[in-house]
Formats: sequence, structure tokens, C-alpha cells
Amino acid sequence: MAEAHQAVAFQFTITPEGIDLQLSYQALNQIYLSGVRSWKKRVSRMRNRVIKGVYPASPSSWLFVVIAILATMYMRSDPSMGLIAKIQQHLPLSLVSLSSQGQTMVSVLVFSTLLWLSLILALRFCLKLLLSYHQWMFEQHGRVSNTTKVWVTLLRLLSSRKPLLYSYQTSLPHLPVPAIKDTLSRYLESVRPLLDDAGFMRMTQLAGQFENTLGNRLQRYLKLKALWATNYVSDWWEEYIYLRGRGPIMVNSNYYGMDFLFVTPTSVQAARAGNTITALLLYRRKVNREELKPSRVPGTVIPLCAAQCERMFNTTRTPGEETDVLQHWLDSEFVAVYHKGRYFRLWVYRAGRLLSPREIEFQIQKILDDTSPPQPGEEKLGALTAGDRVPWAQMRKKHFSSGINRRSMDVIDRAAFFITLDDEEQGMRGDDPAGNLDRYAKSLLHGKCYDRWFDKSFSIIIYKNGKSGLNAEHSWADAPTVAHLWEFTLATDAFQLGYTEDGHCRGDVDRSLPPPQRLQWDIPAEVQSQISSSLVTAQKLAEDVDCHVFPFREFGKGRIKKLRVSPDAFIQITLQLAYFRDRGGFCLTYEASMTRLFREGRTETVRSCSNESCAFVKALEAGESEDTCRRLFRVASERHQNLYRMAMTGAGIDRHLFCLYVVSKYLGVDSAFLREVLSEPWRLSTSQTPVQQMELFDLKNHPDFISLGGGFGPVADDGYGVSYIIVGEDMINFHVSSKHSCSETSSRRFGAQITKAALDIMALLSADTKDPAKPRQEKKLI
Repeated sequence: MAEAHQAVAFQFTITPEGIDLQLSYQALNQIYLSGVRSWKKRVSRMRNRVIKGVYPASPSSWLFVVIAILATMYMRSDPSMGLIAKIQQHLPLSLVSLSSQGQTMVSVLVFSTLLWLSLILALRFCLKLLLSYHQWMFEQHGRVSNTTKVWVTLLRLLSSRKPLLYSYQTSLPHLPVPAIKDTLSRYLESVRPLLDDAGFMRMTQLAGQFENTLGNRLQRYLKLKALWATNYVSDWWEEYIYLRGRGPIMVNSNYYGMDFLFVTPTSVQAARAGNTITALLLYRRKVNREELKPSRVPGTVIPLCAAQCERMFNTTRTPGEETDVLQHWLDSEFVAVYHKGRYFRLWVYRAGRLLSPREIEFQIQKILDDTSPPQPGEEKLGALTAGDRVPWAQMRKKHFSSGINRRSMDVIDRAAFFITLDDEEQGMRGDDPAGNLDRYAKSLLHGKCYDRWFDKSFSIIIYKNGKSGLNAEHSWADAPTVAHLWEFTLATDAFQLGYTEDGHCRGDVDRSLPPPQRLQWDIPAEVQSQISSSLVTAQKLAEDVDCHVFPFREFGKGRIKKLRVSPDAFIQITLQLAYFRDRGGFCLTYEASMTRLFREGRTETVRSCSNESCAFVKALEAGESEDTCRRLFRVASERHQNLYRMAMTGAGIDRHLFCLYVVSKYLGVDSAFLREVLSEPWRLSTSQTPVQQMELFDLKNHPDFISLGGGFGPVADDGYGVSYIIVGEDMINFHVSSKHSCSETSSRRFGAQITKAALDIMALLSADTKDPAKPRQEKKLI
């Protein structure tokens, strides 16, 4: 209640005798403590800037250098080779009055500091060179070269100090621009199984013409950008793929994350909200203090870019008529809450102290018990964020830029995140668990189309029966960043914060807490009309989405790895077989791969439909011998892994072609080749949700606390969206989406095809008696 306290801290009245000034010392104390918290955060940020600024050295190493220089000079030796004397000659006039010994000491300090900074730059340059080495990824398991062994040793030495979250940022290499000839060659190879001879010949000619004419010119501009920018892809990707989209971001862009599959820690809605909000704010504190460990490539010491964490909280996507804008605030002491058509501001700090989970539950319960009706136009206001962006931008500019609407909109924009207290029950329950999981997914993806705020960086949904989930906006970060946050939240909620026997949050309650504030609105008829129009658009889109979520329990990565097969490659080839059986052919397939080995890296596309995977599917469906099919599968698996490695190391196809297309638009030139490539539909869009913090989940003692992962809407109107998460050793959870309006697709049917294809491939591989029963040894780099 900082604003309210500021309003009443100073009260005065004008009388004939003068001004009668009254001070509320309680309110002033609240303001003082809140200010102390703010200054502590500033000091912490400054301290972290120093620590990460000198990494991989430490601030204390400066003192070591100074002492070493002084010790050397004490032994009548000059380690500076005359530089200290020259520095002493050029000291400012203000220091000339010092004694000779004092001037020498100042000169030593200056020289030591310059030497220390030079050593830091040298160490950082060496670390950057080491992180630019990616050949380790392409070596065979168990056959690590001597070069890689030396590289690992040096990397360990330079990474021996405990880093902060952003310590590696300035040492990460820049994303390289591939040679245009290599990209075109890889592109033609990727589309070969999808085209007949005539079509492939035509595309080869288009690619050749592009390379010999416009391509090299565009490439020069792109290389110039790569020299100047931190990452030659990410800013254009964020702007043109996400922020400039004028259609609804609900379903088309936003994605969702689910709660535990089998258990719900409490059935008390307010209590689940209390623990969830607390866990999220604890994570935010770790991000602000940079106490999170930098993410690394699993099983290695190689760091990943952490830039996406910067805009996780206190962020919103503001609509514009031509392009949206991401707005981020450094801090926020409240969250925005929606319940039964009303919006509230819930302060989560009091006098600089984070409220306890029990206190937040107490405040949430006040919202649930509030029976006041929505104001005119308030109930379905969120539909504006679910519909087309241009009308929303126009309404916001005209009616939400001043007055009470502006103040209420600022609360939502500046909130740490958005909370929806849903009045429905969701989860795998009742007589139709499979159908309920599908409805659960749809609820998280779009809800009622007005009870989520799709512009916030992420929104948390707490259902009436205590089930939870999230809906995340996509422009500011990719799913692995949000998944890391959600893993921490679920684990902290269930295993750290916990609940009492009757399902309430632990801790005490300060019952003098001021109640949550209702946001006030003055929504005119024009805005209400647009709300109705946006809601119709959103509902039409939502009703068309066909979601199917199912846990695959027949086997998991444990059994797959015993066959010396990459689990991801196994699933991707399974999807190719399932699609072939479902649609009778192959299609352009998108698998998201990260490029966070590079600074500000986001994603690259792995074109999973390869010549090798198609050859395996055709052979299996044609009834060829098992030995032939097994050999083709292993070739396809190795090919897929190689494509994934190339994408991760900056040798992908699609981001390079995308940036060349953007350059062509800036230059006002047209390329038939680029136009056709960028218009090709991804009828099968896939993504793996990585499990990054298994140490947080005690699956041995709590095997039911398994995450369901998350999913997204279909990319193409006549295609499928498939997300999967590999949980533990024995389960894979799948999320399949498509559109009811396409008569050729069915999410449930495709899910059945995935199950059958996985079982068929496993039966094929397991029948090979040459495969050892023991799992292959993973390559260890730590």
C-alpha cells in the first residue's frame, strides 16, 4: 500500500492561525522501510555489476596484484619496466604535494590497477575463445579427442569461481553468419524428400540464381550487422516474428505450462495461490540478486546465455498499430489479480518485507469472498488482449491513456505478473481423465478468452480445486526459460513451502493488512463494442483448437538409451512415421533448437524431415527386412543428431535465410527464392520441453510429483503442433494440437498414431540381439 500510505502520510489543514501539519509516523515508517528495500536492491545490483564485470577474476584479486607489485619493488626490482616512474612523472598537480614515497605508492596503485584490468581482459578473451570451440559436440561417444580434453581442462580452470547468473554474458561468442553457399546447400538437402524431381530442379535453379545475383549482396549487409550487433538474428526475430504480428497472440503465439500430473498439493484455491505467488517472488529475488546458477548444456560446464531472464517479471507487451513494444520495469511490489470479472491490485510487500505465504493466502481469500459485481465493461476487458492487435492498440491509445483507465492499466502493466483465480475445476480427474486433460490444456491455452491477460510476460491460473498452470507470452523469451521458472515454482510450492494438514499455507497472518484494491474503470460504449468484437474473434479461434494431452507410459528414455539411441532422435523419427501413417506423406517439419551457446541466442530450426528419416519410414511401411529397417533407423538417428548439433552451433538454415529476407525488404529488392522459402508452411511443428532441475524433485520418494510439461497451438491450419517432455526414465508426456476446421487432422487420432509408431519402432530395435542390454556411456565433460 505504498501509494496509499504516501497519500495519507502528510495531512494538513489551513486555519486562520496558519497551516496545521499532521504526520502519520506509521505511514512514514512504512515508506522508510520500503525505501530501504529499494536502496538495498540498488546496492546489490552495483555489487553484482562489479563481480560479474571482472569475471573470471574476482574483485579481491586486485589486492593480490597490488601486494605482488609492492613485494617485487621491495626486493629492488621494477616489474613495470619503468612504467611506474613514468606514471609518477605525469601525476596530477593535486598529488605533487605528496611525499616521494606517497607519489610512488599512488603510481604503484595506478599501474597495478591497469595491469589487473589487462589481465581480466586477457582472461575474458581466453574464455571467449574457449566457449567458441564446438567440435566437442560432434565427437563420438567414448572417443573424446585430446584437443577436447585439453579444452575441458582449461574451461574448468577459468570457470572454477562460482559465477553469478550473468557472469558469462560478455564472454559468450557472437552467433556466426554461415556461408551462403553452405546454407543453400543444406536447404536444398532438407527439401529433397518433399519435392518431386521437377520441383527439386526448379528449386535448385532458384537457389543458384539467388546465390549468383542477390544473395552475395544481402550477405555483405548481414555480415556488417553481425560485426556491429550482439546477435545478428535475435532483435529482428523478436520484432518481425512476434511483435509485428497483427493477429491474435492467444493460441497463435502464447503457450502454456501444466501442473503436476497425478497430484495437487492442496485443494484450497487461496492456499495454492499463496504458495505459488511466494515461490515466483522467491525466484524473482534470485534473478534480481543473480543467485541463480547459470544454465549449462546438460552434463557439461558450458554455460548458456541468460539474457532472457532479464524481462521475466514486471514486463508487458503493449499493443501498437504497426508493431507492439515490450515494456519492462526494474521492480514491482504488487501483482494483478482477476476473479469473476473484477481486477485487483494485491500488494505482496509490506514495509519492504515479502508477505508470508499465509498472508498472501489471507489476501487472496478476501478477493474470493468479495461479492461486488464487475463494473460496466470490466468483466470481459481481457478479450482485447486476445483479439487482433490493431483494434486493441487503437482502443488503448484513445481510452486508456489518461484518467482512471490509465491508472488501472498501469497497475496491470507494472505488476510482477498476472493471476487468474479461475472458478472452474481442471486436471486429470473424474470418469474421463483423458478428456479432462484435453480440456485442461485448452483452458490454459485460451480460457474463456477474456479471463487471462495475454499481454503479460506470463499469467498464472489457479483453479477452484487447487490445480494450477501458466500462460506465457512468447516474444520476450522461449519455453526453456519459462520452464526453468515453473520447475522452481512447483518444487518450492510442494517440497519447500508445503501446507498444513488442512491444506492451508504455513506461517502467521498479520490481520491488519489493508485489503486488495479494486481497480476502477470508466469503459465507454465504443470500447465495450470493441470488446465484444475482439471476443468473437478470440472465441472463434479458441473453439477451433483441438488439444490432446496424453502420458506415454510404455517406456521412456531409460529403455531408449539402452538401445544406444538419442531419446530426442527416437521421438522425432517416431513423429515422422506417425505423420506418414496419418496423412500418407511427409511434410516440412519444425523442431525448435536453442542457440544459447551464443550471446543473446534464442532458437534455430531443426528440419527433422530428412532424406534419412524418410528412407527409414518408407522401408518400414514397405515391409523390408528388419535388419534393413534397423540400419536405416540408426542412420536417420545419427543424421538427426547431427542436424541438431549444427543448429545449436550456428550452422542452421532458417534464421540465416530469414535475416537475408529482412535485409532484402530493407533494400527494397525482391527475391523469388526467399519469398517462396519464407512462405512454406510448417505442417508439423514440434518442441521438447527440457527438464532442467531434476535435483529439485525427489521422484524416488515422491514418484507421483511428475510434471506434465506444456504445449502450444498449431502453426499451420492443416497441421499439428506437438510438444513433449521426457520425465524421468519411464514416461514421455505429449501435447498435440490441431484445428477442428481441417477435416484431415485430428489431435486424438494423431496421438494414437504416435503411440503405435513408438511401440513399433521399439519392437523393431529390441528384436536386434546385437544391441547390448546395458545403456551406452554418456560423454562426460565435467
